Amino acid sequence: MKDSTKSLALLAAAVFPLTGYCADVAPTARMEVMEIPGSQLQDNPLHDPVKRNIAAFFPAQSAPLRRLPVVYYLPGYGGSSEEFINARQTWIDFVQRVSDQIAPFILVVVDARTRWGGSQYLDSSAQGNYAAYICDEIVPLFEQAHHLQLAANERIVAGHSSGGFGALRLGMMQRKLFGAVIALSPDSDFPTTHLPLVETASARSVSPAEIEKIVATPDVSNGSAKLDRYLICLSAAYAPASPGNPGRFEWLYDDKGAFQPKVWERWLANDPLTLVREHQDAFASEQRVYLDGAAQDDFKANIGARKIFEVLSARHADCDFYEPPGHHSDHMQERLERGLAWVFGKPTLDIK
Repeated sequence: MKDSTKSLALLAAAVFPLTGYCADVAPTARMEVMEIPGSQLQDNPLHDPVKRNIAAFFPAQSAPLRRLPVVYYLPGYGGSSEEFINARQTWIDFVQRVSDQIAPFILVVVDARTRWGGSQYLDSSAQGNYAAYICDEIVPLFEQAHHLQLAANERIVAGHSSGGFGALRLGMMQRKLFGAVIALSPDSDFPTTHLPLVETASARSVSPAEIEKIVATPDVSNGSAKLDRYLICLSAAYAPASPGNPGRFEWLYDDKGAFQPKVWERWLANDPLTLVREHQDAFASEQRVYLDGAAQDDFKANIGARKIFEVLSARHADCDFYEPPGHHSDHMQERLERGLAWVFGKPTLDIK
């Protein structure tokens, strides 16, 4: 990710008037919608929107706003800040409850959707620079707009499912930016979570030529009717073609329907479990890593989360794992609340 100090200075004047903030006092809990110009998404190959909204939720608190820790939340596949904006009172109440019972904080929800439904929060020539968009643009612009003065341990990246994957990956990529990671049912252990999706009859029946037609079809609903868009999203994130072929990616099956191990290796190279196994310093020693996975997780995301925890705990990393009851997306607020309690050093909360 390139140094964007100059571009941030130019963007600041355009962004700051949208905030309507008071730097030190938040008399009532509230939501604020802030438009981010999206300079990192300019000329993205899928022609997806450049300007995006973030949703920021603030508690009513006595402490100076500028010192409140910030949780940057990454929604799961297909999700965005819009759902949180539409359910604003639910999330205002959540932030206030956690602030009262655990610790005051600000919740910022991002929008990193693509034509294929999600970006996995990675930079890719097949989709655009979404990791850079979050780390080099959203984080500094939001914090500059509100005069926040944060140490690294006061900045947390969190997410669920694809967002949990993104939280792990951004936490690894930006170890000095994020002091803690909360990954709820994250995509990981791809042979367990992704391979069953890849090996379905519908996936095996699609040729590279058909993928090319899908990519070239403006109407996504028609062009990808034969294939789940989620697999296209994952392919674009994990196996982009060369930078000289923007918007294109390698498909896992050749024109004869044979599985391509070399492409699968590119997927595995993005697996958080692979990365923590292969890299002793995947996370900085001072980072805190919280993982969970529902006991009846529909995609078996609990298995990979537990394996990551086992690797990290064997290295005496500051980490925790919790396996709540329920399915992949059950009890999301309670699970996030428990993760926040652990990160903030408070007694963890049991899910009722």
